[in-house]
Amino acid sequence: MINYNGIITSQDVAGLSNNRAFLYGDGVFETLKIINNKILFLEDHYFRLMSSMRVVRMEIPMNFTMEFLEEQVLLLVSANKISESARARITVYRNGGGYYLPHNNSISFLINAVGLDSKDYLIENNSYEVDLYKDFYITKQLLSSIKTTNKIINITASIYASENGLDNCLLLNESKNVVEALQGNIFMLMDNKLITPPVSEGCLNGIMRKQIILLAKKNENLEVVEAIISPFDLQKADELFITNVIKGIQPITQYRKKSFVTKTSVALLAKLNDIIAAI
Repeated sequence: MINYNGIITSQDVAGLSNNRAFLYGDGVFETLKIINNKILFLEDHYFRLMSSMRVVRMEIPMNFTMEFLEEQVLLLVSANKISESARARITVYRNGGGYYLPHNNSISFLINAVGLDSKDYLIENNSYEVDLYKDFYITKQLLSSIKTTNKIINITASIYASENGLDNCLLLNESKNVVEALQGNIFMLMDNKLITPPVSEGCLNGIMRKQIILLAKKNENLEVVEAIISPFDLQKADELFITNVIKGIQPITQYRKKSFVTKTSVALLAKLNDIIAAI
């Protein structure tokens, strides 16, 4: 018997009483963008997912190939009639049994998907304000670089941002350096140098982060550097922007009393859309 919302029942109506992703955050996930029935940056997503599963010692089934997961995602978006433009999430979690120590390392997976309004990456907000979130910190460790189902810092920081009229927050590590934003990696332009924190600082090993680094390196006027960003650096920056695979690039226009231009982020976004147009 269980107590579910005040009702004693023998039926686990929510299917959660033995779900390790729910009970312990024992899961990893990938968020994908699908355009014209193709998954963007599929290979990068697949290998990051496999790496994440290995880090947390999950058993990878023999049929868990890139082709298999691609097929499963595309079957779902087709069934939902959203193949032209969609976001999908693959959640992989360890099967039930045990407490902190699982009975085994076998896995199950869940895929869900929703439609997107546009195939292109768009900048929807002319104004985008951020500030630092200092209640909790990201640790500089390998687990911070993968997408686990424990995102309580991102959740509490999102609530903080909403309560304070902010569009986003920048997360810090235990050394008080800037790591990333709530939903993506952070880039800072200072003169002709484009800077993003290294993964060793605790940031997510982002798929779009990789794409933006590759695109920026093709610009002869930009020097691309992975380096520590302190909160003091933000006040001296010319541009700040956030990257993730769903949004592409989100320019930041305001940090405290400092306003930023968006020239470089807009130019990089156009190059990103050129990739989409070729699909």
